[in-house]
Amino acid sequence: MSHFNQITKITKRLFTTTRFVASSLPEQFQQYVVPTYGRYTLELSHGKGNKIYDTSGKCYLDFGGGIAVNSLGHAHPALLKALETQASQLMHCSNLYLTTSQATLAHRLADLFEPSGTNDGHNDGTTGKVFFCNSGAEANEGLFKLAKRYGSTNNGQHEIITTINSFHGRTLAGIAATGQDKIKAGFGPSVPGFTHVPFNNVQAAADAVTDQTAAILIEGIQGEGGVTPATAEYLLGLRQMCNDKKILLMMDSVQCGHFRSGEFQSYQQILGKNTSFRPDAVSMAKSIGGGFPMGAFWVDPRYSDLLSAGSHGTTYGGNPLGCAIALAVLDVVAQEKLDENVRSGAGLRLKQGLERLKSQYSDHIADVRGLGFMVGIVLNEKYVAGDLVQLLHQHGMLTVPAGERVVRLLPALNTTNSDVDECLGILETCIELLGVGGGTA
Repeated sequence: MSHFNQITKITKRLFTTTRFVASSLPEQFQQYVVPTYGRYTLELSHGKGNKIYDTSGKCYLDFGGGIAVNSLGHAHPALLKALETQASQLMHCSNLYLTTSQATLAHRLADLFEPSGTNDGHNDGTTGKVFFCNSGAEANEGLFKLAKRYGSTNNGQHEIITTINSFHGRTLAGIAATGQDKIKAGFGPSVPGFTHVPFNNVQAAADAVTDQTAAILIEGIQGEGGVTPATAEYLLGLRQMCNDKKILLMMDSVQCGHFRSGEFQSYQQILGKNTSFRPDAVSMAKSIGGGFPMGAFWVDPRYSDLLSAGSHGTTYGGNPLGCAIALAVLDVVAQEKLDENVRSGAGLRLKQGLERLKSQYSDHIADVRGLGFMVGIVLNEKYVAGDLVQLLHQHGMLTVPAGERVVRLLPALNTTNSDVDECLGILETCIELLGVGGGTA
């Protein structure tokens, strides 16, 4: 290459780099990032605890929690230590080998599923097994395969019942399982084998069972569908129905699990920690890694060997780095009794404060529902959730919408009473402004 051509090539490279740096962050996203999200224009840079900062230095109270992911907030010292320590030793080695962190994490998670009693004679006190993956969507894919493998070894069943307004991920099978038409639009024909029935309706589920049904999959609290908890009667009724019809009862706990309700799993909070109720399989993700991408699913001992070698797998799932961080999350939750904080500490304070706002601003708020630190503020019909979310941004708080009328609060498990009081103050200010200056539907 001639000297002139070398100079020309270097000049072009410098020009391209300069042009990239000079362009604004929204422009860079528009030019280089696939537009799968309707992103807010906030440009975030760093966080500490329950506070997050944008590039201008403005501070926000983070009650969106990365959509229920940041279980210990931002930059928690225990997670930073686990990350640094494990990264200096072994980050990845593949699942062809044994690692202490994966075995330890699987053991600790499985123990958390142990019921206090028996489940209609089915549970024998053993705790089941765990498969690790990288996301909630992957965890749910594992449940779909488990159900189909169970059906293939039974009478050839392959169909799965899910519920209307459910959400089970963005894979092709995930959107087929999801009970929301807007999620499926443009991706037909849909993966066959899924039937949707009303949530919290045992009879509707029983009526939908056929000789091809292998399993039913529900969320303990519907998240994207509007923050609607399952009732105790629903859970117990489904368990009995599934026992009677010999089909699996599976739960998607990607968003509502890992202590977000005040117990390890939302069904334990709904039914009481000492319940003998136990599903046959449960998917997990989000809060489990505190910000590190991680998913998992647990399987009851009766079915935990259905997915044998060669039938399922993942390259990154259960890597030593992710498992070390997830173990640190469990350690902090136990040491600081964060389940109690969610159940009867700051979580109770949040619930009581929101109920007060509902009573005070009944023209704006139709309902407050959810459990612990997974709460939905349901707005009256003349208001739109997105408008309130934008107002909250302006006044220094991040939240997450759930459909047209519901604003979700998904703070860290170590949220303090002071954080809750700040949240309630910002909410009250913004609710008073809702509908003023274009804030209505």
